[in-house]
Amino acid sequence: MNAPTSIAEIDLTPIPGKKYWNCDREWREEFIYFLMVDRFHDDRDRQSVQTQARSLGSGTQAQLKKFCGGTLKGIENHLDYIKNLGCTAIWLSPIFENNEAPNPDSDKYHGYSIQNYLDVDPRFGTKQDLIDLVDAAHREGMRVFLDVVANHSGDNWYYFGDTAYYYDRDRQFPFGGWRKPDRPSPSELRNPAFYNRRGEIRNWDDYPETQNGDFFSLKGFNNDDDYDGLKLQEILIKAHCYWMREADIDGFRLDAVKHMGELAIARFCSEIREYAYRLGKRWFLLYGELVGGDDAINRYIGPNTPTQLGSKTVYFGLTSVLDFPLYWTLPGAIKGFGSPVDLINRYEAQRQRALSRGELGRYLVTFVDNHDQIGQDYKRRFAADTPDAQVIAAIGYLLCALGTPCIYYGTEQGLSGKGNGDEFIREAMFDLNDPTVNYLNQSCNIYEAIGQIAKLYQQIEALRFGRMYFREISGNGHDFGLPQGQPCTLAFSRILAGEEVLIAYNTSTIATRQDFVIIDGGLHKAGDSLKFLYGKAGTVSIQSHPNPDIRSLFVQLELEPNQFVILQ
Repeated sequence: MNAPTSIAEIDLTPIPGKKYWNCDREWREEFIYFLMVDRFHDDRDRQSVQTQARSLGSGTQAQLKKFCGGTLKGIENHLDYIKNLGCTAIWLSPIFENNEAPNPDSDKYHGYSIQNYLDVDPRFGTKQDLIDLVDAAHREGMRVFLDVVANHSGDNWYYFGDTAYYYDRDRQFPFGGWRKPDRPSPSELRNPAFYNRRGEIRNWDDYPETQNGDFFSLKGFNNDDDYDGLKLQEILIKAHCYWMREADIDGFRLDAVKHMGELAIARFCSEIREYAYRLGKRWFLLYGELVGGDDAINRYIGPNTPTQLGSKTVYFGLTSVLDFPLYWTLPGAIKGFGSPVDLINRYEAQRQRALSRGELGRYLVTFVDNHDQIGQDYKRRFAADTPDAQVIAAIGYLLCALGTPCIYYGTEQGLSGKGNGDEFIREAMFDLNDPTVNYLNQSCNIYEAIGQIAKLYQQIEALRFGRMYFREISGNGHDFGLPQGQPCTLAFSRILAGEEVLIAYNTSTIATRQDFVIIDGGLHKAGDSLKFLYGKAGTVSIQSHPNPDIRSLFVQLELEPNQFVILQ
């Protein structure tokens, strides 16, 4: 059956007799695996390299600038790899049909240059392949999220003269023409009034340029709260509801949130969520890419919304946002080149707002690297020039700390791409030169360690729901304080209804540390012990402060360089 070409052709009534999938896990209980469809796996029958050593992935710079051949069917065939890592949800890079690249040496494999919102890009597979993938994931108890782009379309038309235009004091430039007679699709999008036509953004932090300008050659939608903007939003909302109806999708990651108007975000989220309820889907996840600090992201999430926009009250409706402040702070603390004070202060700043310690996890999707590595001119994966133990500690931290943890594909194999271009951090997980080999290695040391920590994350409620407290440390057992410099023992607890789980990590790459770490004096007593659940065997005794006037309890942890442990 041919794909629809118009919104008028799609049916949004629930499919008769279909029971849409639903599960009762909260969003913060997920462990998300973010993959680029073109880079995870093709649908060839390949053998995995089985070794404890990490992988380099596959692809030269020239190869990685083009489509590598990953497919939806390839993902379906290897769901066991994602599940055995401990992940419970899959975030797919955009799957809709993309523009062909004008430059033969650089394809639009990433998916963010959409020309058809009503069909899967044929290089990734078919609509039925997507349906089959989601059904298979659901049978394994995993959710599937789509990366969606409602802020801009692909390079589907050109300005007058077919030359580059740049933002200039919000001037609107004349429309040139459509690059194809039948694109974009749905056909209703072929209306010049649905696009801002302000030229390319030059200042990415200046309003209204950030909302009205184009993302390079990608054409910004007119998401204004006027007749044309409302008609456009209706089209985009229905197009995305269509995929929920057809493929039983469980959530959307909303691209470029800060570049959309506030009312447009609110309308998109509210109507998508209502449609999910209509289908019987109760925990449809809507999380946004919002590049900014805490002050920027807090206005979009949790009890800090609604907000006022003129005379209107706006409730954004986003479930969660990507935690860029943590992405900018955590790597330095884990690798020892950033102050632990910066990391601790990041949480203290949140505590001073309306978000309580435990509930904060509902509103943030946490990560240490992704397909963009925003803020880096010279791109590099987290694992680049990084020992296995630090990679394990970073993902272990995400799994044990507040937030919904998300891992970027290949991190579990220690992929270490770096270079002057996004392609360097988007390696293929299957060999591009040998059709018999893939790099989905479940024996890899990093993969196995993450799987062990993820299993604890799924078993222990405190790691998913508990309040989080950074712990004071001491080198002598007398004088305690939060760590101030590097190297250090970085420790925190998750506490839930009288249960404490202690997480600790030695940031030193060369020296063993034997620091004393404070624990909750109201939940333990001297002489009892904590048991290592991960990272070491055995137990440690709970001690009391030698000064009887100080009613503190603590344990002494001997941690090898970069050792990460969990105790209870």
